[in-house]
Amino acid sequence: MGEEFYAVIKLVSGEEILSLVMVDDSGDEPIMVLQNPVVMKTFHNHQGVHIKVKPWMEMTEDDFYFITLDKIITCTETSNDKLINIYNRFLEEDDNSDIDVYTKSGQVKPDERMGYISSVMEARRKLESIYRDLSVEDNKDTQS
Repeated sequence: MGEEFYAVIKLVSGEEILSLVMVDDSGDEPIMVLQNPVVMKTFHNHQGVHIKVKPWMEMTEDDFYFITLDKIITCTETSNDKLINIYNRFLEEDDNSDIDVYTKSGQVKPDERMGYISSVMEARRKLESIYRDLSVEDNKDTQS
């Protein structure tokens, strides 16, 4: 097994992926071992350039993939720190994400990462409590 390196790979299918790569040349035919490959797309708008990152294989939990060299058009090692940082941040966020975000009916369960802080009833109780406390303080101030 060779050394690991970050690479951008263009496949014969037309896909362009970024991955941590090793080359296994111990067999008859060299095989490229990809660890957590991702697809990156750039978008341009009036706010600037944005990069969308998604897993290369979305419906699997595997981290390693093996590709023979006949499926690769070109492979280039990247030392672009910005790309590597985006890649590593995506992997860290993916590791921290909960897999069980759906209810049994298929609806998404909101959580704090989505901006969900409390239910309507909990928020109402908290706000009414704050209002009551302020009203009591105002009454004390007017009576003094």
